[in-house]
Amino acid sequence: MKNIKNFALAASVLLAGAAVPAYAQDVAQASSTDSATVQAAAPQSAAVQRPKLARWGIGVTGGSLGVGPEVSYALNRHLAVRGNVTFLSISADFSGEQNYRGTANLGSGGLMLDYHVGGGGFRLSAGARIDGNRAKLVGAPTSTIALNGTTYSPQQIGTLHARADFATVAPTVTIGYAGTLKHGLKFGIEAGAMFSGSAHIKDITASNGGVAAADLDGERQRIQDQVNDYKVYPILQFSVGYRF
Repeated sequence: MKNIKNFALAASVLLAGAAVPAYAQDVAQASSTDSATVQAAAPQSAAVQRPKLARWGIGVTGGSLGVGPEVSYALNRHLAVRGNVTFLSISADFSGEQNYRGTANLGSGGLMLDYHVGGGGFRLSAGARIDGNRAKLVGAPTSTIALNGTTYSPQQIGTLHARADFATVAPTVTIGYAGTLKHGLKFGIEAGAMFSGSAHIKDITASNGGVAAADLDGERQRIQDQVNDYKVYPILQFSVGYRF
């Protein structure tokens, strides 16, 4: 009887020893399967977190530069190249020894490199614009005035005409927000400066021909001295567009 009990005990130990490796193998296989499942799901999760980049964007911009179309191309999720052309006509009165009515025809085209900080909507931009801005000044005195220290009557002067233009290329910097470089409708705003230099006043003419050339040039220089302090043109633009 004692031998039978010893045999049964030995058999139980052997069976338990055989079951443990089998259980460990099952656990290892299950762990390996779970790990493979997690690894397979990881790329899908990453794809959900990072939407596809929208390479192209088109829209309209309007503000102190004027109004016009705009197009953008994304190099990656941080950098994009943007170009636009803008047009605007404005008028204003200028007072002094002689009052003038000024009309400015704004027309320029620019190319900017936009850096989207952290791939987000906030951007820093730098580039240049082809500055086609032009201005005209017209003055029609109704009483006697002095030009370069010489007194002239309205009959001698008639109407004074002057033109102004700017440097052809103007460096430009802005900061703003325009949304990310991903698909969808975008609204933007940017502010900055265009370093166009001061306006260059062209020759002044008097329609009635009764003003000395030296006095007309003196009047031109007087106006030039007044505008020399204005070398930077402020930029405030709003935009709406779509990226695809």
